Amino acid sequence: MSVARPRLIIADDHTMVVEGLRRSLQTNFAIAAVAHSARELLALLPSVEADCLLLDMGMPERNGLDLMPDIKAMRPDLKVLVVTMHLDRVLAETVLHAGADGFVPKDSGVEELEEAILTVLEGGRFLSPRVPRISNRVGLGAAHPGMAQLTPRQHEIVRLLGQGKSSAEIAHTLGLRERAIQFHRHNIRKILGLSSEFELTRYAILVSVGGDDGATPDS
Repeated sequence: MSVARPRLIIADDHTMVVEGLRRSLQTNFAIAAVAHSARELLALLPSVEADCLLLDMGMPERNGLDLMPDIKAMRPDLKVLVVTMHLDRVLAETVLHAGADGFVPKDSGVEELEEAILTVLEGGRFLSPRVPRISNRVGLGAAHPGMAQLTPRQHEIVRLLGQGKSSAEIAHTLGLRERAIQFHRHNIRKILGLSSEFELTRYAILVSVGGDDGATPDS
């Protein structure tokens, strides 16, 4: 009697990464669906039967951390394994605290990735041993010259982003429309010279846990 293979959803905007994961994992796992954007992922989650989601942190439209509350609300039993190019301890711990079940770097070997998937499917939590124990941490004022140009409202949004809050949660906390938060996030990125929403979120996380030592975040 054949044993059903665990079913995976792969969410990543890079086609080559998706195809590489598909080829590497298809022997022991069934690829139930693929999403190339946050919108695609949220659209397929209600109807696709799957056991584990491989989630890229840098998805278009909304990053993985921002998506986590919606994913868990829609599919509370779906295991979420974050697969990212960013090896940062604070980021990893923040993602796990937000509801992810595991965190592995994109350049992991197939053996580590399969171990991570099986670990979370069995109810465990997986943090790659290659994630450094110490992360570069930055203070809010000294982290970036552009921080001094932010308004008090923008500082508050950065602080809430650093706590892992989604745009919807920030809007509720501040009594604003979600569209206004998205507008602020766009302007904050321009001021800080950050090229993506994921970079903004990662930066905010590092700022939120930092001291005032004046260190700068790694790029």
